[in-house]
Amino acid sequence: MKRRFGLVGLAAGLCLAQACKGPDAGRPDGRDLPHQLIQRLTDIIVVDIFTPPVASRIYSNCSIALYEAIRHRDSSSPSISSRLKGFGAMPVPDPGSSYDFSLAAIQSFCEVAKKVTFSAPEITVYQDSMVRVYSAGLDKSLVDRSLAFGNAVSAVVSERLASDNYKQTRTMERFEVRTDDSTRWVPTAPDYADGLEPHWPKMLTMGLDSANQVSALTFAAYSEDTASPFHREMREVYDISKSRTDEQVDIALFWDDNPFVSQHKGHVMFQDKKMTPGGHWMAITQTACRNKGLDAVASAKAYVWTSVALYDAFIACWDTKYRTVRIRPQTAIQRLIDEQWISFIQTPPFPEYTSGHSTTSAAAAEMLTAIFGDGFAYTDSTELPYNLPVRSFPSFREAAKEASISRVYGGIHFRSGCENGNEQGRRVAEILLKKLR
Repeated sequence: MKRRFGLVGLAAGLCLAQACKGPDAGRPDGRDLPHQLIQRLTDIIVVDIFTPPVASRIYSNCSIALYEAIRHRDSSSPSISSRLKGFGAMPVPDPGSSYDFSLAAIQSFCEVAKKVTFSAPEITVYQDSMVRVYSAGLDKSLVDRSLAFGNAVSAVVSERLASDNYKQTRTMERFEVRTDDSTRWVPTAPDYADGLEPHWPKMLTMGLDSANQVSALTFAAYSEDTASPFHREMREVYDISKSRTDEQVDIALFWDDNPFVSQHKGHVMFQDKKMTPGGHWMAITQTACRNKGLDAVASAKAYVWTSVALYDAFIACWDTKYRTVRIRPQTAIQRLIDEQWISFIQTPPFPEYTSGHSTTSAAAAEMLTAIFGDGFAYTDSTELPYNLPVRSFPSFREAAKEASISRVYGGIHFRSGCENGNEQGRRVAEILLKKLR
């Protein structure tokens, strides 16, 4: 049963009832609000240095909180959370009450964001400033009612956050590195970090039935035979590194999206902070929404579809990673070809198969293609803040393919990890679209 939220007497009149059905009366009109909120969230994720899987949890839950509040500006926009796993019934506006759904969205989004990031004080400051802007000229009772509605939406999302297994995975044992099996992943230079998020497959999925619903294709088994399929894949990565073109360098750097790159100079180490792969695709979503001129509700929906696909794709991918525990190119090449070899972009601390960027990029690209159509050309300028040039793409799928092959150019993945990851992500999106359309 859906919850009715708020009561008002008949004296409210027909004009207030109409305000509930149509666009709210807040100033500014709120068209740009979803982009402002998501961009602020990305800035916080970069500063807080969340891992890519954790960032996908942040994006998906905050996007759902945003959409479920602002969707009431358009009476034809259905709930999305009702089609996903683990969410309770969302509140619905009282038909006799007026609301400013931009204010409600600010409140719901920020309240959830404070629960999933480390920067609650900074979010509160931002939240207060946004509420002041969007409350300008509005009656206090309308403001209070709208904020209360936002709080009610955030409460439903927060209930799921408390039961998605995230807290439990924070206290589980570290991944055990085995040195008795030369085919398995082991930590790599320069940090030799422990396996990242080995228990992420235990997270509660949103659209998938389970973490292993979408299994990946098989890959060539580790072999030291120079004529073996594995050795050929390894040799390809090595050979590219010795003759990498300027275009391959640009592609590798553009899609690096490593949120925590450690730099070592002598005994000194410092970090470069950047967007996660999920953050990059959320930024692409913003570009597409702006180019298409979508309104606030449609933009919020696009963010939900993209972020939920990213979230479930990370779970499916991480399930594959820690089932296969496949060796990284850096380890294999140092052992079998060149003991001094280092990958061009920094090798991340988790098993190779499948490629996370390939899986999540393909999933996001399929969702965006479903919204905007195939052949939606765009220019991606999201890496400009990191001193990287823009790149243009004829479609989201082509961008996902480039993101995938970038990992081979960067020396951190074998081709099969990328191509099969791309296919895995596409299948994740296929399942989600059947539930969300």
